[in-house]
Amino acid sequence: MANPWRGDVALVIDDKRHVMRLTLGALAELEAGLQTGSLVELAQRFEAGNFSTRDVLALIVAGLRGGGWAGRASDLTTAEIEGGPMVAARAAAELLARAFMVPEQADGAA
Repeated sequence: MANPWRGDVALVIDDKRHVMRLTLGALAELEAGLQTGSLVELAQRFEAGNFSTRDVLALIVAGLRGGGWAGRASDLTTAEIEGGPMVAARAAAELLARAFMVPEQADGAA
């Protein structure tokens, strides 16, 4: 599912595999788009299981954009994510965790 060295996470949307990554630009866009809190607070919400579908969508969109996707959040309104919302939430959580891993941690995550 992921390349731990680069922090990539794959997600299949409408039968197409997309690679997501949280680049510095994608993280900045994500933080700017958060309605409340910071990236640290977002990570804490995921760790506590207190995240919203809006949090998941924001992370997925940021990760897709970091991976080169040119779409918008509204493009995902009718999209089918392989595995459903729970797979999307797991991918979002993994993407966020990998964005803040140091390379030594990522080496052991494979």
